[in-house]
Amino acid sequence: MRDEPERGIAALDRIVEPIFYRTRPFPCSYLPGREETRVLTEISAEMAAGGFFEFLQHYGFRRSQRYLYRPACNGCTACIPVRIPVARFTPSRTMRKLHKLNHDLRVSVEPARASAELFDLFERYQHQRHSDSDMALMSYEEFRQLIEESPVKTVLLHLRDDTGRLWACGLTDIGQDSLSAVYSFYEPDAPARSLGTFIVQSLVAEAVQRGLSYLYLGYWIEDCRKMTYKSRFSPLELFDGHRWVERAP
Repeated sequence: MRDEPERGIAALDRIVEPIFYRTRPFPCSYLPGREETRVLTEISAEMAAGGFFEFLQHYGFRRSQRYLYRPACNGCTACIPVRIPVARFTPSRTMRKLHKLNHDLRVSVEPARASAELFDLFERYQHQRHSDSDMALMSYEEFRQLIEESPVKTVLLHLRDDTGRLWACGLTDIGQDSLSAVYSFYEPDAPARSLGTFIVQSLVAEAVQRGLSYLYLGYWIEDCRKMTYKSRFSPLELFDGHRWVERAP
C-alpha cells in the first residue's frame, strides 16, 4: 500500500479552480444493461501547465480530447483506475514470447497528427474488433480530433516493420512522472501477434527509457472481457478511491 504526498496540492505549480460537471446517465459501453454517469472538467491551458492535469490523473481521472473525466455511477464502482510501476514490471513467459514474435517491429515516437494511413488502420480495427461501438462510425474529422485535440503533451507510438508497414499505434500522454495510454489500435488480422498487449509492453519500455515511474492504463473492469489483458501485467496498482494499492497476484 502506498501514498504519495508529492502528488498532492503542494506539488502544483499554481492553484487552479476547475469547474466540474456531472453528465446525465447514458448506456454503459462495457457492462450491458447498466448506465454510466461521469464527472468531467475541461482542461485549460493553466491546468495543463500547472500540474493539475497530473494531479487529477493521480486520483483516477482520464483524458478524452480536451476533457478529464471519471465515472461517478450510482450503485456501481466497477471501473477501477490501474497503472504499472514500470521499474518493477516483470514480463510473463507469454509476454517474453510475444517480444520474440514481434522482433521485426520497430518502435518510434511521432507527433500526434492524423493521416489517411492511421485512419485506414483505425477503421479496420474498429470494424473488426468493435463494430458495435460509436467509434466505428467516426468520420475522418472526428478521428483527427481524437488524435490532435490535446492540451497536454501527446504523442503517437508507432510499430512498423522493416518495409515501413504500420502494424499498431498508441495515442499517449507524456507527464512529468508518467506515460498514459489514451487509446490504441492495431492490425486486426494478426491475432497471433497480440498487438494490444505488445503496445503496452512497448509503452512500459518507453517509460523506463524516459526515466518515468508509471504507465497509466485507464480503467479496469473485472467482469469485462475486453479489459482482461490489463490484469496480466504485474505488478499492477489499483486506485481504491483514496490511494494506490498493489493488486494481489
